[in-house]
Amino acid sequence: MNTQQNFEMASNSAPFPSVSRLELNAKGPRESIRIFKSPLLETFTHVHPITPLLLWSPVVALLVWRSWLTYQMGIFQIAGLMFSGLLCWSLLEYLLHRFVFHFQARGPIEERIQFILHGLHHADPSDPTRLVMPPIVSIALALIFYSVFRVLLGRVFVYPFFSAFVVGYLSYDYIHFSIHHFKPRTRIGKFLKKNHMLHHYHPKGARYGVSSPLWDSIFRSGS
Repeated sequence: MNTQQNFEMASNSAPFPSVSRLELNAKGPRESIRIFKSPLLETFTHVHPITPLLLWSPVVALLVWRSWLTYQMGIFQIAGLMFSGLLCWSLLEYLLHRFVFHFQARGPIEERIQFILHGLHHADPSDPTRLVMPPIVSIALALIFYSVFRVLLGRVFVYPFFSAFVVGYLSYDYIHFSIHHFKPRTRIGKFLKKNHMLHHYHPKGARYGVSSPLWDSIFRSGS
């Protein structure tokens, strides 16, 4: 069975169930794939989908506010830096997905790491508590990237740039959640779902962009 047939089977199936449907399922609560023996560590791998929005929206608002009122940057300057931040995120999203999440594991230790990073999602893509990034991971990555961008851009220009970078991350998280959790009704939604489902069912790996197909087109990894 080819990739397109696999995708069509997935698209024609019932939408992924919501948390409430899972809990009310006659067979009992849905069981997630367990990663860690420690209950505490295992808890950190499950995230309510509203968490990233609650965590990062105030950060975005603060960065934009400081850009506009504290540093009195012009609207076009802010817009240009924010556009650059979004573009930077889209490239990073592609690179992380292709070369970090899908790295070729050699040996059981690397296989374990790869499974925790991303293999788990491919093994159980409909788990509603594992479709957005855990806060402990997103905070750590944000601190690293903010530090790098601050060195490169300076303490003023980094604010609007990083605010849009975070918006790009949030877009990725919620587009990814929607793709797996809802049945899209718009043309864009249907396109993004099809694009990502083809990634899941592609035998060799392709279509690494989730929120945008831009870099797959540039690097010719969309087939």
